Amino acid sequence: MHERAGTLAQPQDLIDASALLAAYYDLVPDPSEPDQQVVFGTSGHRGSAFDTAFNEAHIVATTAAIVEYRRKQGTDGPVFLGIDTHALSMPAMESAIEVLVAAEVEVRVDARGRFTPTPAVSHAILVANGATSSSGLRTEGAGLADGIVVTPSHNPPRDGGFKYNPPHGGPADADATGWIARRANEFLVGGKWRQIPRVRYALARTAPQVKPHDFMANYVRDLPNVIDIEAIRNSGLRIGADPLGGAAVDYWGAIAEEHRLELTVVDETVDPAWPKMHLDWDGKIRMDCSSPYAMAGLRALMEDPDAPYDIATGNDADADRHGIVTRDGGLMNPNHFLATAIAYLYGGARPEWPSDARIGKTLVSSSLIDRVGKQLGRTVEEVPVGFKWFVPGLLSGEVGFGGEESAGASFLRRDGRVWTTDKDGIILCLLASEIAGATGKTPTERHREIVGELGESWYARVDAPATKAEKDTLKALSPEQVSATSLAGQDITAKLTNAPGNGAAIGGLKVTTADAWFAARPSGTEDVYKIYAESFISESHLGEVQAAARDVVSEALEG
Repeated sequence: MHERAGTLAQPQDLIDASALLAAYYDLVPDPSEPDQQVVFGTSGHRGSAFDTAFNEAHIVATTAAIVEYRRKQGTDGPVFLGIDTHALSMPAMESAIEVLVAAEVEVRVDARGRFTPTPAVSHAILVANGATSSSGLRTEGAGLADGIVVTPSHNPPRDGGFKYNPPHGGPADADATGWIARRANEFLVGGKWRQIPRVRYALARTAPQVKPHDFMANYVRDLPNVIDIEAIRNSGLRIGADPLGGAAVDYWGAIAEEHRLELTVVDETVDPAWPKMHLDWDGKIRMDCSSPYAMAGLRALMEDPDAPYDIATGNDADADRHGIVTRDGGLMNPNHFLATAIAYLYGGARPEWPSDARIGKTLVSSSLIDRVGKQLGRTVEEVPVGFKWFVPGLLSGEVGFGGEESAGASFLRRDGRVWTTDKDGIILCLLASEIAGATGKTPTERHREIVGELGESWYARVDAPATKAEKDTLKALSPEQVSATSLAGQDITAKLTNAPGNGAAIGGLKVTTADAWFAARPSGTEDVYKIYAESFISESHLGEVQAAARDVVSEALEG
């Protein structure tokens, strides 16, 4: 824990945005260095221009690879292109447009020349492909749209990010991102990226292929089809929405005006250095709306007896995550709000949803969700980490809600059709107000009621050191390699290396008992592995589970 965690950023904490932009163009990656290659994680390629990990060469090469990939797939409609407020997002967007225009690809950009949240891009793709038409969504055939979002999500200001969303509107799967990354890295070798055709941005931005799209108006006007806006309006609830300097900055004001809500934008400042952020746990500026340290300012505001809001919310830089702050409980743990949201939505608030719509959760999310599902008589589908696993179910309506422990989720329209297939922090924030408006109880109160019925749990994630070889071993473990039969005083009931919901490999290990579990996964960027653990017995028992988890994993790695 950094000594200044939770305190306001100081001048020495801020990036030099001009130097960062210069590095974007001046530094050229060496593709023989793994850290300078294009690497797609669960949310696209991320890195900093200062580290020669997110530079002009990477974006030109990756965009050219996307052009080839979409042609290979027969995708020939427009590319919806959105950016967040990170300093590197604008130059990366310009590089991408230069390549797309030269390739004669139609590009839809924000009509206001502003920022576009990830969920608004997903929404635009799905609407363009027929999600709201009488004939229904198309995911194959001529004229299909796809998208690119330039964002590193909640990462520090020095970082950039670039992710591809295919015609289904959600994150690209491993087959797509693997192909795109391999092709992009081929362009980097020998400087071949310099031969990729481009149209200088000053000319490209006025080319007929580049067309304005009103992402914000289309998204905001459609919100009553996914959220009970009337319940919020009639309640007179006073809402404070903090975009944390991110892409939702204009959206919250538009939502308040369009739907006549008592909603105030807490801070409309957009500055790529984020001088008004509070430092995260490690002393870095990070727009993590689920972090009590990064959200210290909004938390303090809500702790004031004279706070002007009944409920406050936050979003990360691309608004695909949500943070919920109540006056009676402070910042809600993401797992707590996921369970509360699921109990509300499936408990009668969405009568038009399919009666057999499943609940989607990642395997490192709280088991309280499983208990809620059992109480509701609904199937809980547990999948590996990554929102991409929820895409098929959300598209078909067979999954009503998909959520991750890291405060990312989305759910169906009120009529049971798909809304977005990427995480949508805006509708989750609005749902918190809907719950309060419709039930007369804050999400914190509802969570306390759920815990009173189903049991309280203690949940945490910690990191442990691991070499690359150990991480590779952990990723490839089989249940037979785990010899332990008990965990923190309880018999082991399951040893999982594949997710029970879809059978996909989890890239690690999950071990469960009657009242506890842990999951261990290697980090994709650091020499550590992550241990997620939960106990329904006590906080001290959680510590025992974590210690036992380290022993179980160490033994398996040594064996």
